[in-house]
Amino acid sequence: MEIFNRRAKFDYFIEKEYEAGIVLLGTEIKSIRKGSCDIKEAYARIKDDEVFIINMYIARYEQGNRFNHNERRSRKLLLHKREIKKIKEHIEREGYSLIPLKLYIHKGKAKLLLGIGKGKKNHDKRASLKEKTIRREIESKVY
Repeated sequence: MEIFNRRAKFDYFIEKEYEAGIVLLGTEIKSIRKGSCDIKEAYARIKDDEVFIINMYIARYEQGNRFNHNERRSRKLLLHKREIKKIKEHIEREGYSLIPLKLYIHKGKAKLLLGIGKGKKNHDKRASLKEKTIRREIESKVY
């Protein structure tokens, strides 16, 4: 089960990627395993040398009753201190953001692939679309 943020690579030039664990509640991991989550509108922030994912949607678990979670709460990400330091230095440069690229489960643990990216301008997005259509045309002619 993998959930991708398709807009991320369209809206940003991704320079570096980091894998992070997520601190979750029991009902949250059950919803993720079921596939009831979304990272399209999510973003990450560094606060007090800790990384948090903000605005990530994880649907309520139907059998969760009173132990259910808030759907869009901030969740702490698990990274090494040296990784957080590198990310912080990189993000402090102008125009860089920390964007979630992919949410997946690896060996029973929920993982989030984060990318450090710089926002694309409109002409860059048009160029990306043009390259994509050229690639499709070439592939269709080959087969």
